[in-house]
Amino acid sequence: MCSIPSSIGNFCNLQYLDLSYNKLNGSLHDLINGTETCNSKSPLPNLRELYLSGNQLQGSIPSSIGNFCNLQYLDLSNNNLNGSLPEIIYGTETCNSKSPLPNLRELDLSDNQLQGSIPNLIGNLSNLYSLNLRNNQLSGTLTEQHFWKLSNLEYLYIDSNSFRLDVSSNWTPPFQLRYLFMGSCHIGPTFPAWLQSQKDLQYLDLSNASISSSIPNWFWNISSNLEYLILSHNQLQGKLPNSNIGEFLPNLYFLSFSGNGITGTIPDSIGHLTSLGVIDFSSNTLTGSIPSTINNCFSLNVLDLGNNNLSGMIPKSLDQLQQLKSLHLNHNKLSGELPSSLRNLTGLDILDLSYNNLSGQISAWIGTAFPNLVILNLRSNMFSGRLPSLLSNLSSLHVLDLAQNNLMGEIPVTLVELKAMAQDHNMSISSLYDNRSSYRYEERLIVITKGLTQEYTRTLSLVVSIDLSDNNLSGEFPEGITKLFGLVFLNLSMNHIIGRIPESISKLRQLSSLDLSSNKLFGSIPSSMSLLSSLGYLNLSNNNFSDKIPFIGQMSTFTESAFAGNPNLCGAPLVIKCQDEGKDKSVEDKIDSGFVDQWFYLSIGLGFVVGILVPYFVLAMRRSWCDAYFDFVDKIVKWLLFRKRVTYARNHAQRK
Repeated sequence: MCSIPSSIGNFCNLQYLDLSYNKLNGSLHDLINGTETCNSKSPLPNLRELYLSGNQLQGSIPSSIGNFCNLQYLDLSNNNLNGSLPEIIYGTETCNSKSPLPNLRELDLSDNQLQGSIPNLIGNLSNLYSLNLRNNQLSGTLTEQHFWKLSNLEYLYIDSNSFRLDVSSNWTPPFQLRYLFMGSCHIGPTFPAWLQSQKDLQYLDLSNASISSSIPNWFWNISSNLEYLILSHNQLQGKLPNSNIGEFLPNLYFLSFSGNGITGTIPDSIGHLTSLGVIDFSSNTLTGSIPSTINNCFSLNVLDLGNNNLSGMIPKSLDQLQQLKSLHLNHNKLSGELPSSLRNLTGLDILDLSYNNLSGQISAWIGTAFPNLVILNLRSNMFSGRLPSLLSNLSSLHVLDLAQNNLMGEIPVTLVELKAMAQDHNMSISSLYDNRSSYRYEERLIVITKGLTQEYTRTLSLVVSIDLSDNNLSGEFPEGITKLFGLVFLNLSMNHIIGRIPESISKLRQLSSLDLSSNKLFGSIPSSMSLLSSLGYLNLSNNNFSDKIPFIGQMSTFTESAFAGNPNLCGAPLVIKCQDEGKDKSVEDKIDSGFVDQWFYLSIGLGFVVGILVPYFVLAMRRSWCDAYFDFVDKIVKWLLFRKRVTYARNHAQRK
């Protein structure tokens, strides 16, 4: 790491400076020190382009940057800059135009820690065509005055801040935007009417913008150039249009209405959007069936219709979506069997059909059709039959969730061949798609673990899980699972599994949650489980385990509930003491008692020696000592006898 040398401010004729993506630290103030050698009153008077993005610059933006009168491109993105924007536009008295940065065309301050509001004077940057302030901590109200001279503006990124837009209902912006990103800005509650004037839009993101009205009809004819349309996480109402929106939006590639209140059916006209790569209608209240015309979207990479009220069967025609990588139909009311035509979706990486009413057997072709499958989620359906052993061919699988079905039979020993789960490292889910198709689509998965329901998004790549709980599986505990060293969550609860937990379970060093409750497992709990240092949740309740709980190491962190319902278990943390603990206590008491007795008799012997024998030998050595000693004893005895006679005479006289 190093800082920007202050001497760089002396480069009076410098026009282009690019120090991006180094490890520069320090502050921007270093850049403009030492400018007294320049004839001009402003620092770096000829500088036109300054790129310092992707460093570790700190502190505020110095106000003197506003004196860079010839500056056209300023990129300070991806740093640790703080402070407020007004600092950038003061000190402009040295420019002939008397306005800040009069020639500035591109300003990128994104991905910093800037705070405060945007000054109205930013609306004076009449040459500005790109303004990027996204991913900061900016706030405040944006009015028409902030944009009044920005007639050349084409790219506006102010998303991931806390702005509030306050413009009149009949406002006509002075610009014609191509890219408009206002996600997380407060724009609603009504749909912004000023968008009608934007005929050149290619990218539009109004996600999480507090819009609670319906989508006006004019919106679908807003721009034939529109490629990305993101209106997710609002409170949009109404229905999707039945008109041929493909005629109006022929270039649309990304379409997201997730997290709204859209009702009605998915129109057949969706199939006319043949350029679509991503459809995300998740978390609405859509009804009806999945239209078969969707198979005309040949370029589709992501189809997410989860969390709706869709019914009917999965269309067989989905097999024509040869580019499909992610298919989410979870949390609907779909029924019937899995169409065998799905096997043609060989590029599929994620298949989530959980929480439906699907039935039939889990076909063996699933194990051979999807060599790149990372997530297979068929949870909470009505699948029956046995687990196909060919599931082991899913060498890229990270998540296998077949819980809450009617599966039976033994767990295939071939599960040990799930190679991706045997690795300590995890892949990045974002690598499933190219940059274009994954843009603004975030994979998510509901995982029930540690007794809780958790949604994983950005940390999804950390999830390596097998969940076969709440079925009718039988047979012995599959020891091969202990060779899947990358496992983080393992749940085999509520089945009929027998046998013992193998000592080799200690090899699952990544294991964070283990649930084997409500089975028929027996024997001792292996002491090697104390080595599972990552284990944060354990449930072995309602089995037939016996003997003493190895309450040491990581096992000592769990409470009684983790072991309840095993009548033959004993020891901490249970209140039931082990029998051998009582025997051991008795033996210890006997040992302690014998030890005390030995010392008792030894002390008596020593007392006898010291009190009797020692004086005898001492007195025997000198006769004078012996005579003196016994004379003294005679006197004591005579005195005691005399005292006794006197006391007796007194008592006898009192009675008379």
